[in-house]
Amino acid sequence: MLKEAMGVRRVVLKMGRTDLRRGIDGLKGIISLNGMDPLEIGTLYLFCGTRNDRIRGLLYEGDGFLLITKRLSGENRFQWPRSAEDLKQITRKQYDNLMEGFTVEGSIRQIDSKCKKS
Repeated sequence: MLKEAMGVRRVVLKMGRTDLRRGIDGLKGIISLNGMDPLEIGTLYLFCGTRNDRIRGLLYEGDGFLLITKRLSGENRFQWPRSAEDLKQITRKQYDNLMEGFTVEGSIRQIDSKCKKS
C-alpha cells in the first residue's frame, strides 16, 4: 500500500530525525509547528527515526487518521535526507525513488568540462 500511495495527492517529508515513538497526536503537533495543516485530506506526511530501516506515515482521510509504519527487512535502509529539520514537499518521482531505496535528491553530478573526452 505505501509503495503505490493510492489516494495520496501530495507527499511531505519531515527532514532529519523524528522520534518514532510519537503517535498520531505527536506527529500532528510536528506538522502544525512547521506551519502545515495535518487535516489536509490526501497529504501523506512521512517521518524517519534514527535508524533508517523504518519510516512512519500520517495521512488524514477525512474521517480520521491513518498511521502507517514500514520497516525494511534485512540490511535495507531508506536514503533519508538528514540535512534540514523542516518539512519538504516531494514529487511523485522522488517518492518512488525513496520507496525503491534511492535518494530523494538527485545524486548525478554534472560532468566538469575539463574531464570530458574529445
